[in-house]
Amino acid sequence: MTAHGREAASADGGRSAEEERAAEEERAVDQALALVGHKARARHRPPEGPGETPPKPTPSSPVSPPSPVSPPSPVSPPSPSSSAAAADSASAGPESRPEPGLTPSSPARSAPTPGAATPSSPAPVVPPLAAPASTADSASSRPHGASSADRPASSPHAHRTGATAWHAARALAERLGRAAPLAAHRLPLDRALGHVLAEAVVALTDLPSFDTSAMDGWAVAGPGPWTVKEGEGLLAGRGPTEPLPDGQALRIATGARLPADATAVIRSEHAHCDEARRLLYAGREVVQGQDIRPRGQECRSGDELLPAGTVVTPPVLGLAAAAGYDALLAVPRPRVDVLVLGDELLTAGLPHDGLIRDALGPMLAPWLRALGAEVSEPRRLGDEAGALRHALVSSDADLILTTGGTAAGPVDHVHPVLAEIGADLLVDGVAVRPGHPMLLARLAEGGPCLVGLPGNPLAAVSGLLTLAEPLLRGIAGRPAQDRYRAPVRQEVHGHPHDTRLIPVVHREDSVVPLHYNGPAMLRGIAAADGLAVVPPGGVRSGTEVEILDLPWASASPWTEGRFT
Repeated sequence: MTAHGREAASADGGRSAEEERAAEEERAVDQALALVGHKARARHRPPEGPGETPPKPTPSSPVSPPSPVSPPSPVSPPSPSSSAAAADSASAGPESRPEPGLTPSSPARSAPTPGAATPSSPAPVVPPLAAPASTADSASSRPHGASSADRPASSPHAHRTGATAWHAARALAERLGRAAPLAAHRLPLDRALGHVLAEAVVALTDLPSFDTSAMDGWAVAGPGPWTVKEGEGLLAGRGPTEPLPDGQALRIATGARLPADATAVIRSEHAHCDEARRLLYAGREVVQGQDIRPRGQECRSGDELLPAGTVVTPPVLGLAAAAGYDALLAVPRPRVDVLVLGDELLTAGLPHDGLIRDALGPMLAPWLRALGAEVSEPRRLGDEAGALRHALVSSDADLILTTGGTAAGPVDHVHPVLAEIGADLLVDGVAVRPGHPMLLARLAEGGPCLVGLPGNPLAAVSGLLTLAEPLLRGIAGRPAQDRYRAPVRQEVHGHPHDTRLIPVVHREDSVVPLHYNGPAMLRGIAAADGLAVVPPGGVRSGTEVEILDLPWASASPWTEGRFT
């Protein structure tokens, strides 16, 4: 088979596999959400006042009601009998892991042991920069992680039985957010920035609402030369004037209302006025309607200017004001509480005596704001289970983010506390590296969601983009960015069974993987403008992969040689 034929066959197979995976993920999401039976949060009041209506439901966001025979269960530690199943499932590929909402007894296809060579998995030759990230993020969620050798291989959290496929986890998080949207409120323009439109912006008037001059110059009627009409001319903001007789010209300013019967505007630099004879001559051909903004050129009254779901940006505010709006019906920004766990964290100074600097507290709040959330000052709770429990049950945020404590170490309290307060655990581990031990939970009926991030910095970034970003997008009603793919410039190792997220930088028509991409490192992501989604097994140079853009991608003036 020729190279072209191989590529075509590969493309056809990729399309069918992509469709099959999408169908499986959709079923997994529906099953997981059906177990929870989410309801809208009662504490968010519907809009009040004349003309205020709640946002229209998104057609793609309905959630199936819970089955009467399968009520949601609170978090509970795995039983001894499930540990063997956990080990079996961990050794299998992502396709054989139980879908969210299925029992551990669900049939699963067998798969080779991780790392074992298979005929379909030739050993790739990869440059050092693309070496696989450390698996420490799956062994512990403590900051900067510990080696997997530090924990027994049989630990129930080392490889979670229910680890969710990466795409399925993102889809579940977004659907969860859209199942309980925030109530819309009418906000004045000066407070609407960053919110999401809950209803379409419809033109309240024609734009422009009358014929106006697009240039400083002369309003003329009929063919020239034209007799200059006496007077100060026409200025912006003045009311209607007398019609302009045929063969006459009158001074006019940009934005001024055009007199009736005027046929064109001649720019000042294109006209010559004979003061003595009071005649105006055109320096070039005059076309009827030139340099006139006719009424309704931009829109007519009743035209939809912006659809519901649009993020309110500065230009949106300007357009709304031009269209006659004083306020907009918008969804408030989701409120997020950030809880930083770990006794070993310093807030200032150099690391010393086993203590390390907290990298997540300073990073997460501005990152979440860039995603459109309102974020409280990060709270540092240390490793106190009681303090964590109190923070969870007393929070009135829409989303709680915790950092660290999601594994099963002696001071990893997130799982036990969630079990104690009866939370619904929807995602307990995601098949992604770094960031495998992330989790997603719903604290109580009508209560906030919780995303548990691993403590390693890049693993936490992975959890932020995998679970928190789509969840916030769903709560706020923001549209998803168009998914796109780009070829990688170099061969990239993948995990045997899990998706891998690699910091990359765009270079012309491809992306370049960056160094320093271990779970405890931030140097690579600090230089990146995106993350490449590398499927299990890795990709060869030139292969197109999905790219997750970072919010500040256009503001990264890094050069290729510094971090690649």
